[in-house]
Amino acid sequence: MKVLHMSGAGNDFAVIDVRGVQSDLETLAKELCKQLKTDGLLAVDTSEKADFRLHFYNSDGLRGEMCGNGARCVCKYAYDRGIAGDKMTVETDAGMVYGWRLSEDRYRVRLNNPGIVDLQRLPDTAYVELGDPGVPHSVTEWPNLKWEDKEALLPEFLKIRHSPAFPKGVNVNFYCRTGENAVRILTYERGVEDFTLACGTGSASVAAVLWLQGKLPTGQLMAENPGGRLDITVEGECGRVSALYLEGPAETIRTIEM
Repeated sequence: MKVLHMSGAGNDFAVIDVRGVQSDLETLAKELCKQLKTDGLLAVDTSEKADFRLHFYNSDGLRGEMCGNGARCVCKYAYDRGIAGDKMTVETDAGMVYGWRLSEDRYRVRLNNPGIVDLQRLPDTAYVELGDPGVPHSVTEWPNLKWEDKEALLPEFLKIRHSPAFPKGVNVNFYCRTGENAVRILTYERGVEDFTLACGTGSASVAAVLWLQGKLPTGQLMAENPGGRLDITVEGECGRVSALYLEGPAETIRTIEM
């Protein structure tokens, strides 16, 4: 089996082609992610309504609805192998995702629109689900957030990660403003059960919350994650998000024969 180790702004994945193959993806996710030390597994499959199907699993074997950085990586994987062209459609558990190749190692995807938005799920913490069923995210502003303080902040993240306010679990995102259209973000991901170097849907959830709060009038957000920069565009009107776009790097680190 050929496995690619890919990265989207430091959020890294094992990527495999399972078209026409019966595989125990939950077990594979646990084994490959442990061996390669990746955040998740991306499996490319056939689809009757899109260019291909994405099965996404976190490193603990938990199936995820979708993954923003993973979607960009899998779009590069599909383009490089002739599975899709430079514009593509991806079927996911959360709904249809659309992708565009911008350059060899840079891709843009249109994420699933928010299916649920609650700007006050907890005091000072919003809740966003992208898609239906949605990828769950909490969004909390944390002034003067520094990535090097993550271990000291871990109890605060875990308090939200396991709060009964989020019955399906949640990816926890803390952010601080660094400019009119810029933030610094730190994310603790459900299923990985640790901090990750970047979270695409988390960055997009922060952008959606800021836009709905009237704090992002241009709809453009530069999100600095520990692993790199992601650019988000929010479109909408009348207090509703009608489109979310995520742009950033998608790179192949190595290919492994297993």
